[in-house]
Amino acid sequence: MKIIMLGAPGAGKGTQAKMIADRYGIPHISTGDIFRANIKNGTKLGKEAKGYMDQGLLVPDELTVKLLLDRVAQEDCSDGYVLDGFPRNIPQAEVLDRALADQGERIDYAVDVEVADRHIINRMSGRRACVGCGATYHIVNVPPKKEGICDVCGEALILREDDRPDTVTKRLAVYHEQTQPLIDYYKEKGILKSVDGTMPMEEVFDAITRILG
Repeated sequence: MKIIMLGAPGAGKGTQAKMIADRYGIPHISTGDIFRANIKNGTKLGKEAKGYMDQGLLVPDELTVKLLLDRVAQEDCSDGYVLDGFPRNIPQAEVLDRALADQGERIDYAVDVEVADRHIINRMSGRRACVGCGATYHIVNVPPKKEGICDVCGEALILREDDRPDTVTKRLAVYHEQTQPLIDYYKEKGILKSVDGTMPMEEVFDAITRILG
């Protein structure tokens, strides 16, 4: 089962993608995690990606497409996967569709987690990320056991540049321009499924599992 998660940054699609991966025993593939690993390790790709992310911009296609296609070709993806953060625009979606078609495969579901912009801004400004292991928290919804300290590795938690309200507003503008057209793209293909992302996390997950079966 091959699934694409759609939704604005901060809609909760990453959390749902991880829960889906655990439920169905398939890999959760996040381009965001791949970028962050490269940033932490100071690679050339990481430095270039960070420049875009810090400005609230999307990382260009050429930095993501080959990396993603190599990942889904690995053995652990043979029974399917959940894509989180890819594709981000129509050209990426078309590249992915062609690559899968060449292998006689296709995406089964595109799940759109719907959340209004005002809720996104409130959510993301409360997020905190660990400078050590990358674990994420929310000061209201998922607080760490000790304020400002990661439960996992004990490093400091920070408000990332791309979670600041002004940066989030920029990211939402880019999302509406470049990524939201994917909703119509997958609707035309008959695989789009939408869920209300403002519900509690478990209710959103229940709605998704009813769709996936």
